[in-house]
Amino acid sequence: MRGIPGFKRLRLKIWRRCALLLLLLWAACWVLVSAALFLLHRSVFSESCTDEKSHRILARLCLDYSSGALTGDLCEDLCVAQKLVYKHCLYYDRGKKVIQADWRGQPIILKSKKESFSSYQHLSMLEEVETQDIPETELLLMVALEVKNALGLELSNNTMGPLWTRKKGPHWKAQVASMWSLLQQEEYIYFSLLQDFSKHVLRIIGSCGHFYAVEYLTAGHAWHKTLFPLENVMGPSLTGHRSRVRAIIDIALSFLDMVQHFDNDFSHRLHLCDIKPENFAIRHDLTVVAIDVDMAFFEPKMRDILEQKCTGDEDCNFFDCFSKCNLKIRKCGAQRANNNLQVICDKIFRRWFSPSLRGALVSLPLQLQLHKAVQECAQPGHTGATGHQRALKSLSELYHLLRVTQRELQGPE
Repeated sequence: MRGIPGFKRLRLKIWRRCALLLLLLWAACWVLVSAALFLLHRSVFSESCTDEKSHRILARLCLDYSSGALTGDLCEDLCVAQKLVYKHCLYYDRGKKVIQADWRGQPIILKSKKESFSSYQHLSMLEEVETQDIPETELLLMVALEVKNALGLELSNNTMGPLWTRKKGPHWKAQVASMWSLLQQEEYIYFSLLQDFSKHVLRIIGSCGHFYAVEYLTAGHAWHKTLFPLENVMGPSLTGHRSRVRAIIDIALSFLDMVQHFDNDFSHRLHLCDIKPENFAIRHDLTVVAIDVDMAFFEPKMRDILEQKCTGDEDCNFFDCFSKCNLKIRKCGAQRANNNLQVICDKIFRRWFSPSLRGALVSLPLQLQLHKAVQECAQPGHTGATGHQRALKSLSELYHLLRVTQRELQGPE
């Protein structure tokens, strides 16, 4: 009889070991499957970003330039004078190529939606007639149609300046072909149209064929403690904790300025549907800049995107831009249910304004007020006039609390 309890203990011990082995086996399988899916995702949607391939891409660009197929104000410096020098590949993503270079001692970024010039849709009329014979008004009309197709905006001829600056001359045909390849890139159109009206978008420096160059700014990262590498922007002046906190408050205020600017200062509201630290950067004056606007849409285009068939609200989510499903007609509403401010509060401000993040530098009541305001702002709101009023209230409250925080942070380290 005494042997039975010992036998039970032995059986229980064996059962526990088997369960542990099964658990470890399941965990190992899960890790292997996750790794396989990750590698599959990378192989399907991304390419390996290498110096060798980037050099080949730029060499092909220069070959097309030397043959007269394309041109641009940076081609001579890249292909002949060697004043635009390759530094390294930043990333390739679904065909998009992003390369860092040095232009006359200044760091810049080269971008193109596709790898080769021949990958872009060709302008058939260049083969049918002599380019010099194409009326300027006809070309401007084509530009306007391309902009309407890409952004959903209707532009008049007098607003085409940033997109059409080419002049007639010996290389006019290559200029038109190069311009046409750039107009097939929505991000280039955004930056070109907005750079004279907004401090919150990247400045275009020039182009060569289908590649365009923009100013170099250090992007944010979700894994970074402060989301943005402040030391790269402010340098030694940000040595103390107080200086860093002041910088975060200034950046937060710039985010609010950007939200208000994109909502009110254009003919249509500009919606940001992919809000994350990696898609923004900060200048030395701590101005927030949208550096990736592949998923930005003006109101007319946004309505077209959202108005899709649905069986529930989850079918009406387009990245960070949400709509509501009308179950009676099984169609998503054309009006966005959330807004830029709500997503920024959720994905950016929550990280900065937890109750204890600012420490003893800011009074506890103010910390709690700011935390509460961010939490309320981050909650999905109502559509229509109610949602608009709620967003305005959140914007006003955050402006007020951040400026009060600025005043508390004044003084030496």
